[in-house]
This record gives sequence, C-alpha cells and structure tokens, in this order.
Amino acid sequence: MQGVYVAKKESQTFSNSNVQRLSFFVFCLFFIFGSITSLNDVLIPKLKSLFSLSYAEAMLVQSSFFLAYFIASIPAGLLIAKIGYMRAAFVGLLTMAAGCLLFIPATQAGIFGAFLGALFILAIGVTVVQVVSNPLISLLGPAKTAHSRVTFAHAFNSLGTTVAPYLGAILILGTLNEVDASALSPAALSEFLAKEAEVISSTYAGIAIALFIVAMIVWHQRKQIPASTSPQHSNPLAALNLLKQPRFAFGAACLFFYVGAEVAIGSLLTNFLMQESTFGFDAELAGKHVAYYWGGAMVGRFIGAALLRHFAPGKILAAAAAVVIALITVAANSNGSTAGWAILAIGLFNSVMFPTIFALASEGLGSRAAEGSGLICCAIVGGAIVPPLTGLTADMTSLSFSLVVPAICYTAIALYGCYTRRAVR
Repeated sequence: MQGVYVAKKESQTFSNSNVQRLSFFVFCLFFIFGSITSLNDVLIPKLKSLFSLSYAEAMLVQSSFFLAYFIASIPAGLLIAKIGYMRAAFVGLLTMAAGCLLFIPATQAGIFGAFLGALFILAIGVTVVQVVSNPLISLLGPAKTAHSRVTFAHAFNSLGTTVAPYLGAILILGTLNEVDASALSPAALSEFLAKEAEVISSTYAGIAIALFIVAMIVWHQRKQIPASTSPQHSNPLAALNLLKQPRFAFGAACLFFYVGAEVAIGSLLTNFLMQESTFGFDAELAGKHVAYYWGGAMVGRFIGAALLRHFAPGKILAAAAAVVIALITVAANSNGSTAGWAILAIGLFNSVMFPTIFALASEGLGSRAAEGSGLICCAIVGGAIVPPLTGLTADMTSLSFSLVVPAICYTAIALYGCYTRRAVR
C-alpha cells in the first residue's frame, strides 16, 4: 500500500548481491503472508467442530482476520514512513509471532472469542508485512522491470496459499477423522475437544518459532536498504476525493466484492467437499483439496498474464467473472464430482481478478496513482463482511444455496469488466 507514503526519486545504490539477497527475503515474506492467510480455510472447519458453531459464527474467523486490513493498513504505512521498510517488516513478523503464540492461552481458556482475538493480532502483523512487501519489491531493481518482479513475487504468495492448506489439513484436521465425537460420553467428549484444541495451539506455536527466526534474519539485514529509498509522509486521507471518479469508486467496490467472494468460497470449501452430495470426503482429505482452489489461482495467474497481452483487461475480467458465475451455478445445482470440481475450478478464474480490477481502477489516475492504490487496498475488508453473510445464508438455507452470495459479487465484477472494456483516453 502506497497511499500514505511515496518513495523518494533519488538514485538508488543497490549492489547486485544486496538486490539478490533482499529480493529473496521479500519473496519469502510474500510466501509467508500467503500461507498464513489461506491457513484460515482449514482452521474454520476445525473451530466449527470444536465449538459447535453455525456457519455464520465460523465465518467470524475471516471477519476478525480481514478487519485488520481495514484498521491497520494506514497505520502500517505511517510506521514504514517513520522507521523504514526492513524495521517495519521486523515489527510485522514479531506481531505475527505474538498472534500465533496467543493461540496457546486461547486453547487453555477454551473460548472461541479468544481465538478470534489471536487471529486479529496475527492479521495486524500480516497487514504490516504485506504493506512493506509490495513497494519494497518494486524498489529492488530497475523501474522498467518492476512489474515483472511484482508478478514473480505474487507467484510466491500463490505458492504459499497452495501449500499451506494441504499441510494445514494434515496438521490441524487429521485428528478429526480418528474419533466419532457423537459416540463419546460428555466427559470423554470434553477431553477429546481439549486435545483437539491443543493441535491448533501446537501448530501455531511452531509457526511462531519459524516467524521469529525469519524476523531475526530481517533484523540482521535492516541496514541493507539505502537511505534514498526511505518513504516520505503524505496525507493518508488525501485520496478520498478519488471516490468521486466512477471508474475508481466502482473498482474499489469490486475489489471489496472480489476479496469477499474469494474468501467466502475458500472458507466453505472443506465443508462443501465433505457433503455426501459432493465428494463425501473426511475432513483431512477435503482440506487437502482446498489446495486445488488456491493452486488454480497460481496457475491461472501465468495464463492470465499471457492473455492480457492480446485482449483488453476489461473483457478478460468480464469473461472470467462470467465463467465463475457458471461454475457456481453448476456447483450449486449438481451432485458428486461435478459439483466438487466445479467449485474447485473457480480458483483458476479468480486468478486474474485482483490485479486486473486494481489496474483498471487505477487507470487514468496519473500522478495520483499511488494515493489511489493505498485507498483501494482498504477494500480488502470485503473478506471480513461477505463470508459471514454467506455463512448466515448457509445456516438459513443450505451450503449450495449460500453460493448465491458470492455469485452476486461476481455479477458486479462482470459488470465492471464490461464498463471498463475500453481504456481511458
């Protein structure tokens, strides 16, 4: 996010060795915050089972996580402007580690709200790291290749979102398959649930250790960024009048819808694939299949990059959204593997949406593009609002019918694609 700071234009004196080393660290940061974010998709069915939650209540996991983006993005930018990129990354990683460690007292307390609090702290750290990573990778090399570096870095993010659900299903969901909780006595059930909660805290404690190690490495490299790249302060509220421009305002709304729809579907995937009407998988196997959803997004990013060289971005966006609506329709109205693979295939077509919406909304902003990019990032809060609405719909109707909520979101995205099919002149 660059809405609260702008990199100085002085020449930047990076040595080749520094560029390679720092780029590697930034790629690792993209992998880390992608992994942490997608891990929520296997955490949700675990907590739903432990606390006997409704779908709407379980979706509060995503609300507590993505609310942090809305609250912490601008403060994160101000922090970077004050202490610099690497020190801010260090703070973000330590905050993430602290959030992971808070799962331990949350487990001891046995209160769902305590887990939500731990997730919120974790997400604040993720927000800081993400706000650092995007502009920093742009600085590490020539300006003419910045887009290529950013795309490559986001591939590491997609790799993280693909790997984490698979490993998380093994570590977090595996034990749900070993015991039939409905057959246990109240005392045995209480003991079983306590042990299951410990699985979560142990997993996140291990993640905390890994984050602390990475934080120490980043701290060791904190002086490798030249002073000429230090960000400058700017007014974080100055971009609000950009919302008067229809193309930008509609784009910000569509980014809200996109993140919300993507997260809502990812959050319901495990439970959707466990239904007898689809695959009828156990929890662990269903969780492993979530990797196909996020892996499709990784593959689709490369395909989309090639297509965008030959076709108008607005048309690509409209077509991708239309295909997703068709896949949702098939998933909601079919049975067996047809429904299962239809919903998993959505990830492939999701891949082009975030960067395309972002670019289309920013088109024509000129010198105010940096302000606009900062403001539009706040729309990520859609991940905190759309999933609970989808969960509430599932509670009132069914999982299949609840897909109408993300379908509405994708309809708005398709309309935006049609609206922006011609470039700004």
